[in-house]
Amino acid sequence: MELTAEPIIYGLIFIGVLALVEGVYLTVFGKSISLNNRVNRRLEMMDKGVRRDEVLEKLRKEMTQHVKSRKIPLYSLLAAKAQKAAIAFTPTQLMLLMAAVSFMAFVGLTLGTETGLAVRIAGALSMGIGGVYTWVNMKATKRMGLLEEQLPDAIELIVRSLRVGHPFSSAISIVAKEVKDPLAAELGVIADESAYGRDVGEALKEMAARLEMQDLNFLAVAVSIQQQSGGNLAEVLAGLSKVIRARFRLFRRVRAITAEAKWSGKFLSGFPIACLVFIQLTDPHYYDDVIDHPYFIPACFVVFGFLVANLIVMRMLVNIKV
Repeated sequence: MELTAEPIIYGLIFIGVLALVEGVYLTVFGKSISLNNRVNRRLEMMDKGVRRDEVLEKLRKEMTQHVKSRKIPLYSLLAAKAQKAAIAFTPTQLMLLMAAVSFMAFVGLTLGTETGLAVRIAGALSMGIGGVYTWVNMKATKRMGLLEEQLPDAIELIVRSLRVGHPFSSAISIVAKEVKDPLAAELGVIADESAYGRDVGEALKEMAARLEMQDLNFLAVAVSIQQQSGGNLAEVLAGLSKVIRARFRLFRRVRAITAEAKWSGKFLSGFPIACLVFIQLTDPHYYDDVIDHPYFIPACFVVFGFLVANLIVMRMLVNIKV
C-alpha cells in the first residue's frame, strides 16, 4: 500500500466545484448580482426600462423564496443561509445544481483517482452538496457583513431626511437611492411596498425577521412604537445609530483580540495536513515502512478527529457575542 496524490485531487475538485457554481451564478444572473460590484441593482433594472412593480416582484421573490422552502427535506439545512444571501437561484435550481456538480465531481474522481465506486459516489455527493452549501454560506456571510456595515450610515441618512421634513416612507425611498447594495435593494423593496400601501413598520419587522439582524430589529421596533405612540423619531433613530456604531466598534475590537486565537487554531489544524502533502510530494516512499501497519489507518482517523476538535474548541472559545 502506498500513498498517492488522490487527496490533492479531491481538494482541487472541491475548489473547482466552488468556482463552477460561482461562474454559473454570474453567467445566469449577470455581474450586477455580485456583491463585489456594489451596484444598486434595483435602480439599474429600472434604468433598463423594467417597470417598478416587476422589479419589486423579482426582488421580493429572490428574498423570500427560500423561506417558503424550509419544509423540503434536507433543503431546510440550506434555506436559512440562502434567504440571508438572497440567492437568486430558486430552491429547485439549487437542488438541480447540487445534482449537476455532484455528477461532474464523480466524473472527475473517476478520471483522476482509482478509488472504489462507493467511495467515489460518496465523495461526489459530499463535494456537490457540501460545495453548494459552502458557496451559499460564503455569500450569506459576506452579505450580512455588508448589511451590518451599511445600516448605521443608512439610519443617519434617514435621520437627516426626517429633520428636513420628509415623512419616514420618503426617507426610506431616498436612502434606497443613495446607498449601495445589498442594503439598497432591501430598503428599495420596503419603499416600493410602502408606495403600494403596505405599512412600513410591518415591512421592517418582516425584513428583520428574515435576515435575523438584531440591529435591524431595533429599528423596526422603534418605528412601530413611534407609529403607535408618537414622538420624535429622528432623535430616537439618531441615538440608535450611535448605539449600533458603538456596538460595531466593540465587535471589531473583540474580533481583533480573538484573531490570534482563531488563526492559531486554523494553523495548528492545517499544518499537519500541509506537512503530509509536502512530504508526499517530495518523498512518496516516506511512509512505506509504516503504512501497512494495522494501526496506521485508525491512527490517521484519530489524528483527523483531533484536528477537527481543535477547530471546534477554538471557535467556541473565541465566539464572543456582542
